[in-house]
Amino acid sequence: MVDGSPTGDKDRENTSGLDDQFIINQIAAGRKDLFRLLVRRHERAVYGMGLSFFRNQEDASDFVQEVFLKVYKNLSRFEGRSRFSTWLYRIAYNAAINEVTRRKEYRSLAEEDERTLDGEDTPEKVLLRKTAREAVRSALKDLPERYRICVDMFFFYDLSYQEIEVITGIPVNTIKSHVFRAKKMLREKLEFEDCHRS
Repeated sequence: MVDGSPTGDKDRENTSGLDDQFIINQIAAGRKDLFRLLVRRHERAVYGMGLSFFRNQEDASDFVQEVFLKVYKNLSRFEGRSRFSTWLYRIAYNAAINEVTRRKEYRSLAEEDERTLDGEDTPEKVLLRKTAREAVRSALKDLPERYRICVDMFFFYDLSYQEIEVITGIPVNTIKSHVFRAKKMLREKLEFEDCHRS
């Protein structure tokens, strides 16, 4: 069902025209084979969360397997009140936080090896991403560990404050304050870099 590592862009393109809810409805109607479409669309994000929490590819791959098995078993409970991705990330977050409580190993995506994140981007994009990552990393240093994922979800998963609250259970105002701090540090870092380049 899941091979434990992100699929290629071509596979995701094949699912781009279908809405998550439509796919879920089809699965509920008996098309169980279509679950692979949900996996293809969302496994990269779940894999990224796994890397954040567990720091190595093998554990992240196992995490992907575990999360999608839970999602498959509980798909009938998805009521469509939020986006499917929000519901999925909540399952993934809860699974990860339970494990990381034992390990105490959370690592922000801002700390990931640049080779795994930058790919074939231009030197300018690589520099900008590196600068952003450094600023977010600086902001994360002062945050309690359980709030770091909130900043990651905002910057790297493109989730709203409300979605992050649903996923983590942390109040929106708390999330906003930490994201605001990270944004401020990012802005200061970029302004500093601009001054030294000009």
